[in-house]
Amino acid sequence: MSRLIFDGHLDLSMNAIEWNRDLTRPLAEIRQREMHMSDKNDRGKGTVCLPELRKGNIGLVVATQLARYTPQGSALAGWNSPQQAWAMTQAQLAWYREMEALGEMVQIRNLTGLNAHLALWNDQSTAAELKPVGYILSLEGADSLVDISYLQRAYDDGLRAVGLSHFGPGRYAPGTKMQGPVTPAGFELMREMSRLNMILDTTHLTDEGFEQALDCYDGPIWSSHHNVRKIVPNQRQLADHQIKRLIERGAVIGGMLDCWAMDIRFIDMVSDPWQLDIRLEHLVDHWDHICQLAGNSHHIAIGSDLDGIFGTEQSPWDLNSIADLQKYESILERRGYSETDIDNIFSGNWLRFLREAWKDDRMIE
Repeated sequence: MSRLIFDGHLDLSMNAIEWNRDLTRPLAEIRQREMHMSDKNDRGKGTVCLPELRKGNIGLVVATQLARYTPQGSALAGWNSPQQAWAMTQAQLAWYREMEALGEMVQIRNLTGLNAHLALWNDQSTAAELKPVGYILSLEGADSLVDISYLQRAYDDGLRAVGLSHFGPGRYAPGTKMQGPVTPAGFELMREMSRLNMILDTTHLTDEGFEQALDCYDGPIWSSHHNVRKIVPNQRQLADHQIKRLIERGAVIGGMLDCWAMDIRFIDMVSDPWQLDIRLEHLVDHWDHICQLAGNSHHIAIGSDLDGIFGTEQSPWDLNSIADLQKYESILERRGYSETDIDNIFSGNWLRFLREAWKDDRMIE
């Protein structure tokens, strides 16, 4: 029996709605349907679908809503108004609800739901193909919250984690490839998040925004999909002093499998993972670095970001589907990680974090 995996970052609804992928279908069928499509670089190269999640014993995921607002003059793609961005997140939410109606997925909102879901996935008398994939809803970039009052509406729909920013300029905070502080609205949003005991995701914040968020936010904090700047020296990755601050806050950092976040040589849409020999094991170098700073394996996990606007053309060459995350068991054993360490990375650290974050029972039953 393979170990349970908890993936801390997947853009499932974006793939379903904007890429028009039926994630209930087998991966080979999804790829075949896209064989002659050229509108996106990763057509025919996806790695994620619900059958592959089950095949890999990936029973829990943090699943996103993502819709960025793009002000006039920005070169980045996005929606032209916050209202349009909100409408897209609602379409994405509707897809999750449809998956629940089919029994394909189940939303996890609190400890009661988490414990019930774990009991189901640990029950070996039930076939894996009959088990729904549990998801915790996260908003990647807060642009779609038209104003602060929308956060309560989203919370009532099960939203449990929020990242203030994504790429480029943001209404609540600037993001990746930008500089600058959290906006006044961003500070107001964090106060409302704290009232609701929501998880703040530091991923995509600027360096200045990161420091402000950790100084300001008194609720639970994680970094859902981030690698190490010491190995890949760009602003998108975490510097050592940021990692140390996250460790001090009891945060968990999800390692991501986008090749440009794993190896500084990789240039997206140019490089080839096979030619550069970028393998799954490259991520272990990032995990090793965090473990050395922490003195233990309590702060690393999987936040794969697979199919996050890329596919096999930008993933480690020894990964064909998300089910290949199970390969990390032998990789980590070979690198000297103990059974306990591997359990921590596969699911234990995310689960411990949630049990601590949700222990006050303020979550919706």
